[in-house]
Amino acid sequence: MKHGLRLILLLVLSFFLNREMQAQRFLGAIAFGGNLTQVDGDEVYGFKKFGFNVGASSIYPFNDKWSISIEASFSQKGSYEKYPPDADPTKELPYYDLRLSYLEVPLFVYFTDQGFLSIGAGFSYGRLVGIKEIEWGIPVHSSITNSPYNRDDWNAIINVRIPIWKRLKIDFRYAYSLTKIRTRTYTNTTGDSWTRDQYNNIITLRLVYVFNEKIKKNEN
Repeated sequence: MKHGLRLILLLVLSFFLNREMQAQRFLGAIAFGGNLTQVDGDEVYGFKKFGFNVGASSIYPFNDKWSISIEASFSQKGSYEKYPPDADPTKELPYYDLRLSYLEVPLFVYFTDQGFLSIGAGFSYGRLVGIKEIEWGIPVHSSITNSPYNRDDWNAIINVRIPIWKRLKIDFRYAYSLTKIRTRTYTNTTGDSWTRDQYNNIITLRLVYVFNEKIKKNEN
């Protein structure tokens, strides 16, 4: 989806270059935190894979309630299952470790309730930049060039932002792939096979610091 990446970049450039949006009205933000992820459709269950989520964003407030945000971030996703103590190579569920690293461009619209709680909804475009996949302790994919995973990942996102001290806030975010990241065929020990589409499923927790934001006079 190279055209999708170009569209996102065009939107970003248009957003920043619009002369009607004066620079002094923008708010900048940096964020650091982590993802708990799973891949739906990979026969491994639970949000067991931890990955970093870091980013920088520009926020344009239209008024006290509505704002738009564009972000550039690095996000690690994947899936993980521990090697069971009584592991048997003939079992259907293998030891599994998948790490997918993306560069992402999330776009949000936020609504802020009474200057406190902010709820955002939007989408992101992610480009796969790194991969590590291990099954039964054996690396099976380590190059994005030869991997079966799609290079492009479109996500729908919901974000809740809560201030905790002055310009420091905390983000709770949930994201899910809108398009499949891979299609895989599985075979069990009896010879039965089935095919499943796979999707990223992500829960994110981050600390966010917002620059240039006005602090209310009644705040310490």
